[in-house]
Amino acid sequence: MTELEKRIRRWSGRLPRHLRHVVDIDVTDSPAQAARRRFVVSAVHLIGTALLGASLSTRPGSGRFYSLTFSTAATWAAGSLLSGPLHLGWIENRARQLNRPVAVPVATGVGAFCIFSLGALVVRRIPLLDRAVNGALVFAERGRGPWVLLTTCASGIGEEVFFRGAMYAALPGTHPVLSSTAVYTLTTTATRNPALILAAGVMGTLFGYQRRATHGLQAPLLTHLTWSTLMVTLLPRISRRAEARSRRALSPHPPGAIRSTSGGRDTATAPLSSIHP
Repeated sequence: MTELEKRIRRWSGRLPRHLRHVVDIDVTDSPAQAARRRFVVSAVHLIGTALLGASLSTRPGSGRFYSLTFSTAATWAAGSLLSGPLHLGWIENRARQLNRPVAVPVATGVGAFCIFSLGALVVRRIPLLDRAVNGALVFAERGRGPWVLLTTCASGIGEEVFFRGAMYAALPGTHPVLSSTAVYTLTTTATRNPALILAAGVMGTLFGYQRRATHGLQAPLLTHLTWSTLMVTLLPRISRRAEARSRRALSPHPPGAIRSTSGGRDTATAPLSSIHP
């Protein structure tokens, strides 16, 4: 075997296994832990859902919005810690070595943002979804920059700790990914925003598979934070630029042009910037 082949084999061994591969680690709750977790999760879920709906019903950028958003995130996190032990999880590479998931979840979040950015440009042609996307982005556009980012991160941490941590472990049955995603999506209906509900269904499925593969919440947490941070910081700019290009394309005359009448017909004249007094 040549030196090049050895290096290729060594580097290929560091690549992660596919998302369907489940790490062979036992993190099952005992019967007493499971009963306690189900009770706490049920109570906290009702409180958190009510706070979530109230936060998105307030004026964007207001003090009430931020206080309710932080309260929702704190409720998710506190309830999760009270429910029982939580696990960070492991990711297994092709050489069967276990590592804490970091690079792969971050890269997954970047990829998810790219897909959602393209999707946001496509749904501009669908009035219902276009209004829903604008209704979600208004909280990022009208808010104060650092506070928007802080509340986004707090919400992402709280949701992952609760839904992929405590909730995932509390749900009975053999399909926890489907069950946790369904609960997550139904909870998001409290926002009454179709775009957020659709995003919860798509991303909740991805987060659920990450949780199942790693037996922990670190992978979905890092993906969620990466994706949501990019969404609130970059997506509003992308949407504004797309809207500006659309308006220029629909305009019959170049920006700054004036019109005059000649012989009963309208004719475009030079742009205002080229007209001298």
